[in-house]
Amino acid sequence: MLVTFSCPAYADITLFGDVALRLLKMMGHSGAVPSALLADDVPAALARLEAAIEVERQSEKGTAKPAGEDDEEPVISLAQRALPLIELLKAAVNDKCNVMWRSGT
Repeated sequence: MLVTFSCPAYADITLFGDVALRLLKMMGHSGAVPSALLADDVPAALARLEAAIEVERQSEKGTAKPAGEDDEEPVISLAQRALPLIELLKAAVNDKCNVMWRSGT
């Protein structure tokens, strides 16, 4: 499943379903798809997401790659995957607009 986030102030962002649901829960949302945040709720959701991502970053610092694991495939952290959604939420805060998400492309 893919989840597409949209708001009038930013280009649509599409994430893999498992990542999107995890980020939605970090924002304090139930994880329901489709759904939306009203413009008044976006700043609080953004703050919760950024705080949760920082906690995630701190926990990732202590984890090392196991010996013998393939070094050719890069590891993409949750913080890196969340960056486009964080930018979309910041744009929504600046323009005071709603954020919606739905399954599919």
